[in-house]
Amino acid sequence: MLELHQFRHSAFCLKVRMTLHAKDLSFREVEVTPGLGQLSVFRMSGQRQVPVLVDGDQVFADSSAICRYLETLRPEPALLPSDPLQRAQVELIEDWADTTLAASTRAALLQAAADDGQLRLALLPDDLPAPLRQVMSGVPGGWLSTLGDLLGQEQRASMLSSLTALAEGLDQNGYLVGNKLTLADLAVAAQLSLLRFPSSSGDALAGRGVPGLSDHPRLQSLFHWRDQLEAQLNQRDPAATE
Repeated sequence: MLELHQFRHSAFCLKVRMTLHAKDLSFREVEVTPGLGQLSVFRMSGQRQVPVLVDGDQVFADSSAICRYLETLRPEPALLPSDPLQRAQVELIEDWADTTLAASTRAALLQAAADDGQLRLALLPDDLPAPLRQVMSGVPGGWLSTLGDLLGQEQRASMLSSLTALAEGLDQNGYLVGNKLTLADLAVAAQLSLLRFPSSSGDALAGRGVPGLSDHPRLQSLFHWRDQLEAQLNQRDPAATE
């Protein structure tokens, strides 16, 4: 069986899970503990990042590389169009989602978590010792804000503009490119999960997200599209968790 080594709340891992569901492939989820658990990832793949997919003696890292392997492993339904123009559009949108959008959503979530101790607590790994969980949830948000690059006003406005255009551009079929599901849809939908967590994130996170974006009136149709897409893919759940 395929093994997906992952962080549960990573958008890139979600992208791969959605692809596995779309391909109707059975797989086992292996949750990686940040830090120490990444040593085993390094031993498997030669690098420390997740997702990592293991298929027998083959190991694949990077969400885009994994999704393309899955496309060859099970060609139908195709998530990369055969039409050259549509395929180019899909790959451009996927690249934008994995780079520009990913950087903005990560920074926005970091800001929200810095300001909200309960959100920080919900995002922590389940196997983190209780004393550390208490410490992290109680750290003042202002102090945490100095630890990383947060979302500036200009970057936030740019992301909002892009997402609004995306929401308005969804056609009647509900797909970003063409008239069927593609990797562009999955890449964007996965990143949106960091702005408002879907029901699959669990009770502690479902419906929570980044204030000012998760509740923005012009983005509600986009979050609804994202939720409907994942619900459709999760009608059959071929995953086992370890």
